[in-house]
Amino acid sequence: MKKGGFVYILTNKNNTVLYTGVTSSLVGRVWQHKVKFFEKSFTARYNINKLVYYQFYATIDEAIEEEKRIKGGSRKKKIELIESLNPEWNDLWEEISK
Repeated sequence: MKKGGFVYILTNKNNTVLYTGVTSSLVGRVWQHKVKFFEKSFTARYNINKLVYYQFYATIDEAIEEEKRIKGGSRKKKIELIESLNPEWNDLWEEISK
């Protein structure tokens, strides 16, 4: 049986850089971004650690497809997606890590 997956978008404190990712373990993956677990990564270098969007998909394959679709879209489309669920651009870390 295949495991589900999440698509997520992170930003920095000024909401100027957007990063889209996919994972089967949202809490663990966002934690890695927050603590700069991979210190030479793009997200670590640009202090991208604020979770502003996430969505669950029944299979990891569906999540990967959606990640590719989002990544292929414009910045404007990404902002519209974020604001459709999180208009204040709050850090959703507390929501997922409870």
